[in-house]
Amino acid sequence: MNYQEQHKRSIAKAITFRCLVMVSDFVIITAITHRYDVAFGIIIALNIASTALYYFHERSWNKVAWGRQ
Repeated sequence: MNYQEQHKRSIAKAITFRCLVMVSDFVIITAITHRYDVAFGIIIALNIASTALYYFHERSWNKVAWGRQ
């Protein structure tokens, strides 16, 4: 079977996964701190930081030839 995932499906999966992570993080942080404002602030900071880290990680891997044909 030759199957290729469409870009729209990949984007939808990425967005829904990110939402799932954000909700689970919010629940955990709220359970620990008992403060919604703190949890919301941490979620925003974490998502900005992880997005930036992912960008630099991806750019670094572009310089690595290993695994390319």
